[in-house]
Amino acid sequence: MHDFPHLLSVLVAIIVATKVLGEVAQRIGQPAVLGELVAGVVLGVSALGILDPGDPVIAALSEIGVIVLLFEIGLHTDLDSLLEVGSSALVVGLVGVAVPFVLGYWVCSLIGLSTVSSVVCGAALTATSIGISARVLSDLGQLETPEGRVVLGAAVLDDVVGLIILAVVSGLAAGASVSIAGIGINVAVAIGFIIAALVVGGFLAPPLFRHISRLDTSGALGLLALGFAFLLAWLAAESRSAPIIGAFAAGLVLHRTPQRHEIERKVATVGQFFVPIFFAAVGAAVDLRTLVDSRVALVGGALIVVALLGKFVAGYAPWWFKGNKAMVGVSMIPRGEVGLIFAQMGLSSGALDVGLFSAIALMVMVSTFLPPPILARMSSTHPAVANVRDQPGDGGIDDLVAGSNRSDD
Repeated sequence: MHDFPHLLSVLVAIIVATKVLGEVAQRIGQPAVLGELVAGVVLGVSALGILDPGDPVIAALSEIGVIVLLFEIGLHTDLDSLLEVGSSALVVGLVGVAVPFVLGYWVCSLIGLSTVSSVVCGAALTATSIGISARVLSDLGQLETPEGRVVLGAAVLDDVVGLIILAVVSGLAAGASVSIAGIGINVAVAIGFIIAALVVGGFLAPPLFRHISRLDTSGALGLLALGFAFLLAWLAAESRSAPIIGAFAAGLVLHRTPQRHEIERKVATVGQFFVPIFFAAVGAAVDLRTLVDSRVALVGGALIVVALLGKFVAGYAPWWFKGNKAMVGVSMIPRGEVGLIFAQMGLSSGALDVGLFSAIALMVMVSTFLPPPILARMSSTHPAVANVRDQPGDGGIDDLVAGSNRSDD
């Protein structure tokens, strides 16, 4: 029988620790997600032992946090931006997925990891955190530059491809055979679900949410939008795809509705509670004691090198691009929340043990810590990263990842 008072004390600890350490991270020019990760490490098995990520209630709240986060990313994603930035973003995005994945799989295989574990580790290197990259470039005044548009378009593509890879890896981790046919089926299911959601949802959502926006009930628009995301997440799970595919697709559908900005503000309020629980739970699952294991240290170090180089070289892939290729490459490095989702999936499915999970989490932390100060030095517009607390926000994904303390009135 679950100890409810104990759960309340754990939630208090999560809320206080994530907000305080998130604020500290922001004050030193880092995204708040890193402070939330550190909060989880402090509360977890590595230090205080207060937060158990294996607790069924905490695990459920964490899963809801992932769905809300991916829904927010979908709301923030404009697929038309891929066409606007052209071939440069396409090449950067594809190379930024392929090179880290291949190198990560190859390195892990050489170390002696199993095929599925190597695939999960390689997959964790593929995506770029669009929230963190966009936040940093915006703070530096670089988001509307050619480099910023290329990064944003490539990061959108990385997220889409990364989610498809996640659906494939989820099937492999669940015991599906590693075969071209099996991978092809998983890819077809994931792509087919997104296309079906965009077509059917694009037809039904605008009139539906036009009527919903007229309801007098307070908060109806945000709650029903979340219900829409949960519905598509459930349908994705029923179609043997990843639930976050459905949540992401729901965001893509509602991105085109006139009510998008209001939905973002409403959902962001809910996300400010659930999303930090996910990051804290991920941090709590990291056992720093495993890093003294030579194999874990070796895997973590190898993944860090591959993570940094794989994305950086992607910035130089479009040789015809005349802008600052180094800035593009560095901006693509942060893995943030997306890499953590891959790691958590691998741990919960049994494809990764705690040591390998800790190695991937270490890679995510390092790859997210390094780019902001490097980009600040590279930027000719601003010599240092601006304090995110001084930046206006729209309540969307940037505010979630930045750990904004603003609330929706």
